[in-house]
Amino acid sequence: MLDGDESLERHGSSAGRAAQVLDFHRSGKMRVLAVTSPKRLTGAPEIPTAAEAGLPGLVVTASLGLLAPAGTPIAIIEQIAQATRTVLAEENYQHMLMETGFEPITDSTPENFRLSLAADVALWTPVVKALALKID
Repeated sequence: MLDGDESLERHGSSAGRAAQVLDFHRSGKMRVLAVTSPKRLTGAPEIPTAAEAGLPGLVVTASLGLLAPAGTPIAIIEQIAQATRTVLAEENYQHMLMETGFEPITDSTPENFRLSLAADVALWTPVVKALALKID
């Protein structure tokens, strides 16, 4: 939820644009009215949640993770997961993520991420069907 001179059409509103949006917010070129996460962002605690801004129930988050082809041996999956957790445990990397609008989950597992993706599919499937969206 944004307010300012910069348009969403020009700058996007996806999670991939979070850093850019926060840069505009910090520079005063854009006012972010709220975030849709369940709690305020660590990297921008001055921005209220949508619930705090008067829109209870508006909670939408984005997940970022690594995927592997079906049939990848579990040992390889666990090796990648452990390497990912090692990187996420680094304080400098966590700080960089938080400053760009992301909240690192340092104890995530492949199963937790799978469940998160399944929840996203369940949330957005009715929207995709209602709008008759198709992949070209």
